[in-house]
Amino acid sequence: MKLIDFVLNVLWLVFCGIWMAIGYAVAGIVCFVLVVTIPFGIASFRIAGYVLWPFGRTTVERPDAGAGSFIGNVIWFVFAGWWLAIGHLVTSIPLFLSIIGIPFGWANLKLIPISLMPLGREVVSTDERFGGR
Repeated sequence: MKLIDFVLNVLWLVFCGIWMAIGYAVAGIVCFVLVVTIPFGIASFRIAGYVLWPFGRTTVERPDAGAGSFIGNVIWFVFAGWWLAIGHLVTSIPLFLSIIGIPFGWANLKLIPISLMPLGREVVSTDERFGGR
C-alpha cells in the first residue's frame, strides 16, 4: 500500500469511514437476523470493509455475476441500498464544506453505486485493477 493511500485512509476513517462502515454492519446484521437475506448480509459486511478503508482499492464486476445478482440487487435496493446511498450523500455534504474534506466528499459520492448494487461486484486492489501502476 502506498503511503498516500494509508494517509488518506486514516483521515477517511476519522471523518466518515467508521460511521458509514457501522451503517453497513447494521444492515448486514439485520440481513443475518432475517436468515433468508444472509447473502445480502455477506455483501453488506464485504462493502463495510471496503467503506472502512477504501483508498488503494476499487470494485470490479465479477465475470460470473448473472441474473441472480441483478434480482438480488433490486431486492437490496428496496430494503437497504437507498438508505445507505442517502447516508453517503448526507455525509458528503459537510465534507464538501471544508477544503480538506473535498476529496472525501467525492469518495463518498463514488461509493453510492456500490451501496445501491453490491451484488456481482468484488473489491480488489487498485494495483490489480490497473496493472500494477
